[in-house]
Amino acid sequence: MWKYYALLSAFFAALTAIFAKVGVRDINSDLATAIRTTVILFITWGIVLFGSHVDEVRDIPRHSWLFLVLSGAATGLSWLFYFKALQTGDVSRVAPIDKLSVVITICLSFLFLKEPVSPKVILGAVLITCGSIIMLLK
Repeated sequence: MWKYYALLSAFFAALTAIFAKVGVRDINSDLATAIRTTVILFITWGIVLFGSHVDEVRDIPRHSWLFLVLSGAATGLSWLFYFKALQTGDVSRVAPIDKLSVVITICLSFLFLKEPVSPKVILGAVLITCGSIIMLLK
């Protein structure tokens, strides 16, 4: 099932890039990020409320709180820089470079989470890196 969720994530990430490029055209990219974040806030809390998960908030361990807050901060910074890049760059070049996050994630998951890395994963990471480098060249 996770593969379907991952494919849906990729599809909606692609739509995000296209919609964001058009939306950020005539406004400050930081303001655009704030608007996007507000929409996400309403959607996600609506899902939590509709799913009756609000009571679970008090059961979240401190360790989880810390890493969820750090994840949120990293996401916010990622979005701010992504929107800045989209404002001045071509979406067809910005999005593939942004996907270097996949390679960085593989490296960090190996180093910090001790996840195994197979030759297939290494090859995929090398190909993504090569593609991103090609996109950097003009």
